[in-house]
Amino acid sequence: MKKIVKWLFALAALITVGTAQSHHVQAADSSRLTTIKQRGYLTVGLSADYAPLEFHATVNGDDTIVGADVSLAKKIAKDAGVKLQIKEMGFDALIGALKTGKVDMVISGMSKTPERAKQVNFSEPYMYEKQIVVIRKSDKSKYKNVADFSGATVGAQKQTTQEAIAKAQLPGAKITSLQKANDVVAQVSYNKLDAGVMSSIIAGAYVQKNKSLMMIDPHFATEASPTVVALPKGDTALTAQVNATIKDMKAKKQWAKYLDEAYTLQNQSTGFWAKYGSFFIKGAINTFVFALLTVIAGTVLGTFLALMRRSKLWVLKAIAVVYIEFIRGTPLMVQAFIVFFGTQVLGISLSAFTAGAIAMGINSGAYVAEIIRSGLNSVPEGQTEAARSLGLSANKTLQYVVLPQAVKNIWPALGNEFVTDIKESSVLSVIGATELMFEGSTVQGASFQPFFPMMIVALIYFAMTFLLTRVLGLVERRFN
Repeated sequence: MKKIVKWLFALAALITVGTAQSHHVQAADSSRLTTIKQRGYLTVGLSADYAPLEFHATVNGDDTIVGADVSLAKKIAKDAGVKLQIKEMGFDALIGALKTGKVDMVISGMSKTPERAKQVNFSEPYMYEKQIVVIRKSDKSKYKNVADFSGATVGAQKQTTQEAIAKAQLPGAKITSLQKANDVVAQVSYNKLDAGVMSSIIAGAYVQKNKSLMMIDPHFATEASPTVVALPKGDTALTAQVNATIKDMKAKKQWAKYLDEAYTLQNQSTGFWAKYGSFFIKGAINTFVFALLTVIAGTVLGTFLALMRRSKLWVLKAIAVVYIEFIRGTPLMVQAFIVFFGTQVLGISLSAFTAGAIAMGINSGAYVAEIIRSGLNSVPEGQTEAARSLGLSANKTLQYVVLPQAVKNIWPALGNEFVTDIKESSVLSVIGATELMFEGSTVQGASFQPFFPMMIVALIYFAMTFLLTRVLGLVERRFN
């Protein structure tokens, strides 16, 4: 009991020290530029679903994030005398990543807004984007100005300037907020939405590929939005460095060149599979690795939690119950965000892949614990009594008599949990973990085909789960 109390106090002290160190670093880091130069690389956060500013393309056979914003990021890194590192995640996670130190700056077609200005610094604008509406050509006569959208369903990317404009300037319209820009286009294209509010430069790329769509100017009251680099709040030195690069880029008129290079990559004429096949293969491999790690971590953790819950020590039982109920009562997506950003607050920098694997292991452990506990409870008490009467210790009885029978009883439920793990990894795309769903969504944005990439993703998921189900069934028959 005393050891447990000491352990809890030690853990609390560690968390307190870690948090204090993190806050100290944030307070002392008035110039992150110094840190960047010392370590030799600049970390830029973006959401690569925004062609031609940032998107995935196959370059020399490799999946590469390219675009005009990426070219700007490269110039900023070069001017600072460091290398460039890109971290990709959902657009709505970028400000959080910047504030917690996951990234040094955000270059992702971000507009300057008063709400964001309270959280971060902004560079000088490097581009101005006019906001327009994407509609189907068949509705050309139906929508001409903002008043025409009353009663219409209109989409916009979540936490963007377009979302704010749609909500404020389309009276009577039903606004639907979506994760990615290609989601907006897809739903307009397939009659799920009547229209989508988008940046003109982004919408132009989609309309060029999809001949059933068109852009209209509904005459929003808002002028063209300045596109800026988001930087740590109060960091004047890094802001000045970025502004100097943007000023130099404008003087040399390089932005138009960056856009032309992006359009060239965007319009590569290679076949679909040659261009995007590696994306699906990479996503499938990572999904399998996630599932494998989750199965191992979930089984080990779940076994310990199940035994703790059956323990006669109330402290162990209480810890297990609280853990299981909390994890089962919160979504995996929330847990992934907590692990990804929470560890950063404690001074621990985890990659999206590592944070995702930990989150899934933690999540699976709670469910596996209940499965194992039910299996242990299903073994008749007489089995334990018989083993003990033959002289087996409590541990030996559990190891050689109870657990083997419990595993046989719970195998179908345990196998179902393993299959579920493969599909649930798709949630991790929100923190930038490159699993199958993330790669499929990437191909959607890069290819401007909303439906076909998802069909390939579905078939790969089915193949993986079908094969695993067959293997689990074979093991179950061997048990029988």
